[in-house]
Amino acid sequence: MPITDSTVAPDTPTGAAPAPVAAPHAAPAAARMTRRAQLILLLLCGAQFIIALDFSILNVALPVLGRDLGMDQADLQWAVTAFALPSGGFLLLSGRIADLFGRRRLFLIGLGLFTAASVLAALAWSPAVFLAGRALQGLGAAVIVPTGMSLLTTTFAEGPQRARALGISGTVLSMGFTIGMVLGGVLTDALGWRSTMGLLSVAGVAVLVGAPLLLTESRHPERPRIDVPGAVTVTGGLLSLIYALSTAAEQGFGRPDVLVTLLAGVGLLAAFVVVESRAAQPLVSLPMLRRRTVAWGNLAGLTTFAMMSTVVFLLTLYLQEVLRLSPFHTGLVFGVQGVVSACAGLVAPKVIGRFGAHRTLPAGLLIQAGFTAALLGLGTGSGLWLALTGVALGSLGHLWAIISYGVTATAGVPDAEQGLATGLVTSSQQVGITLGIPLLSAVASAHIAGLRADGIGFAQATLGGIKLALGLDAALLAVVALLVAAGLRTVRPARRG
Repeated sequence: MPITDSTVAPDTPTGAAPAPVAAPHAAPAAARMTRRAQLILLLLCGAQFIIALDFSILNVALPVLGRDLGMDQADLQWAVTAFALPSGGFLLLSGRIADLFGRRRLFLIGLGLFTAASVLAALAWSPAVFLAGRALQGLGAAVIVPTGMSLLTTTFAEGPQRARALGISGTVLSMGFTIGMVLGGVLTDALGWRSTMGLLSVAGVAVLVGAPLLLTESRHPERPRIDVPGAVTVTGGLLSLIYALSTAAEQGFGRPDVLVTLLAGVGLLAAFVVVESRAAQPLVSLPMLRRRTVAWGNLAGLTTFAMMSTVVFLLTLYLQEVLRLSPFHTGLVFGVQGVVSACAGLVAPKVIGRFGAHRTLPAGLLIQAGFTAALLGLGTGSGLWLALTGVALGSLGHLWAIISYGVTATAGVPDAEQGLATGLVTSSQQVGITLGIPLLSAVASAHIAGLRADGIGFAQATLGGIKLALGLDAALLAVVALLVAAGLRTVRPARRG
C-alpha cells in the first residue's frame, strides 16, 4: 500500500504563518515509481551497499591480511583508519562541490576512483601500497556517499516517494554492514583476504557501467564560490578528530599524537563555526543548522549509528573472546541481524507514513535502547541466543531511526541545497560510526584492565567491561531519544494527500 503521509513540514520563523505543505508530493499516486525511477534507485542503493560493505568486509580478515603483508598487530588498525580518515573528512566538501559542478559528474568520478583503488588494494604487494589503496577507497567513498544521496533526494520528490526511497536506501546501508561481516569470513576462508577487495572491484564496475545510462546531471543553479576557509577548517577538523578517535581505540588517549589531534580537531571545528557565521557564501548554512528538523535529525542519526556500531563491535568481542565462536559463526549471528534489518526497512516507510518521522525517530531510538539494555543479561557460559535476539530486535529500532532521521533531516530543504543537507546526513553517519567504537571501547578496555588487576578471570573481566559499555550505550540512546522527542514535538506532519 502506498504511503499517504509525508514526514515533516519545514520549520517556520517565530511569529510567521505556517508555510503550506506542497500537496502534490503527498498524493498517493506520487508514491508510485516509474520503471526508470526504480532502476535509478537500484543503482544508487547498489553504490551505497558497496560502501557499507567496505566498512565491515575486512574486519574478520585482518589477522590473515597482516600475516600475508607482514603488518604488525598494532598496525592493523590502519587498514580501517586509512579508509575512515578521508571518507569522513571530505564528506561535506564533496557534497558542496557536487552541488556546484554536477552531482552526476562527481558521482562517476568517485565511483571510478573507488573501483580503481579496490583493484590496487586487492593487488597490494606491501603494507604501504595496501594502505594507499584503502585511503583512495575512502576518498572515493567521501564523494560517492553525499552525491549518491543528493541524487536520490533530487530524483524523488519530498513526501511518499522520498520516504520510500530513503527507506530502501537505509535498509540496504544497514544490510551492507552486516552482510560484509558474513562475506568477509566466507571469502577469507575460501579464497583469501584479497578476494574481499576483488568483490568490491567487480561490484564497482557493475555500478559504473549503469550510472551514465540512468543518471542525469543536476547542480546548484547559481554556482557560487566555494568557501575555502570553511572547507579547510571543517575538513581539517574532521580528519583530526577521526584520527584521534580511531587511534585511541587501539592505543588509548594517553598518546601525545592522540591528544594533540583531538584538541586540534575540536579547535578547527570551533573555528569552522566562526568562519561560517561570517562567510558571504558559507559551506554550511548556519540557518539550515538552526532548522529543528536538520539539527535534531542529525543528532539522532549520529547517535543511532555510533551506538549500533558499538554494539556490533562489543558483541563481536563477546562472541569470540568470551563464548569462543569462530569469525565465520560470529558473522552468521550478524547475518540474522541483516535479515531483521531488511524486514524493518520494508515496514519503516509505512510507520513513518502513519505516525510521521518526528514520532518514529525517537521511538526507534528507544527501541534500540531497550534491546541494548537487554544485553546486560549476557553471561560467560551462555548468552548466544540473547545476543542474537537483542542485536536483531535492536536493529529494528535502529532501522526506523535511520530512515526517519534521513527523511527528517532533508525535509523542506530546496533542491539547490540537497547536496549540503545530504552531506550533513552522511557526515552524521560516518562520524557516528567512527566516534562510538573508540569512546565506548576505551571505557570497556579500562574497566577490563581494572578487573584483571583485581584478580578477576579473563572471561569474567571481559564481560564486565562489555556490560559497562553496553549500559552507557543504552543510556545515551535513551537520553537522545527524549531530547529529540522534545525538540520535534511541535513539528507539523505534512498533510495527507
